[in-house]
Amino acid sequence: MLRESRLGYPDLGFGVGLRSVHFQHILRESPAVDWFEVISENFLDSQGRPRYVLEQIAERYPIVMHGVSLSIGSTDPLDLAYLHKLKRLAEWTQARWISDHLCWTGVAGRNTHDLLPIPLNEETLAHVVARLRIVQDVLERPFVLENPSSYVTFADSTLSEWEFLTRMAEDADCGLLLDVNNIYVSSINHDFDPREYIDAVPHRRIVQFHLAGHTNCGTHCIDTHDGPVIDPVWELYAHARRQTGPVSTLLEWDAAIPEFSVVHAEVLKARRYLTPTAGPESTESVRPNVPLHAPGALVPQRELPAIAAVTAVDRPLAVSNPVSFLVAAAE
Repeated sequence: MLRESRLGYPDLGFGVGLRSVHFQHILRESPAVDWFEVISENFLDSQGRPRYVLEQIAERYPIVMHGVSLSIGSTDPLDLAYLHKLKRLAEWTQARWISDHLCWTGVAGRNTHDLLPIPLNEETLAHVVARLRIVQDVLERPFVLENPSSYVTFADSTLSEWEFLTRMAEDADCGLLLDVNNIYVSSINHDFDPREYIDAVPHRRIVQFHLAGHTNCGTHCIDTHDGPVIDPVWELYAHARRQTGPVSTLLEWDAAIPEFSVVHAEVLKARRYLTPTAGPESTESVRPNVPLHAPGALVPQRELPAIAAVTAVDRPLAVSNPVSFLVAAAE
């Protein structure tokens, strides 16, 4: 197990993606959550209640900002006005770090609100690294990039995704947000070994994990974030944790969102996978229940509410990417 610091990033524990359907519950109950991740675009230009809620939550919990519009892979010039908005929001919320996705989201000034794939080759690598250096210079704050799920392979790709991520992170000196569900989804869609992916990326640069549910369509998987994490993804998470040691872990749930207690209970399942021998039936945890602060303390496993059953037949028709839900959630 890796012991050294994760580039100076703290292990925040187990977090939940902040969604507007849970605003009232969070303000009223101050649930025992370690931290929240916010979708940056939902608050950049909003005022009124969304900003009020975020201010209240940021006073009680650590905040991480997660963006969906950086478009690091686009050929459009970087949007400096957008970057300065990100910087101001991060200062206002005291965000621990800012993250986005290895993708492009638009061209010619138009945003598709989707996470579109890039060809993985030397030319694209140089392009992305140069832009990441600019982004970090502007933000003056820790920056992390996430591996997206993908559904097509470019004919002119010459690097595997894990080779691309490794060289990108080292050359640009940035952190990695390893989305374990995305690795699984892409491994099904592109027929590669997800453990080879996890073994190959630079573990010291992984400063955050994402977990989520997805939709299996038989011939392919879609990253829909509309249900519980499946066992193979939990097993991949355990495999990654054995190599990284403690890393901030977050659950995303963006469609057919259940009540907050269900989402919270789902991320706390991750505690079962913190030891080298832990498996799906284990409840052993090496992380003590020491609160980061009073409202964010972890609750013992026995106090968790029962998780409502969620099955594939209960879910709505899958869409191609959960970004559609995230943008629609902005108020």
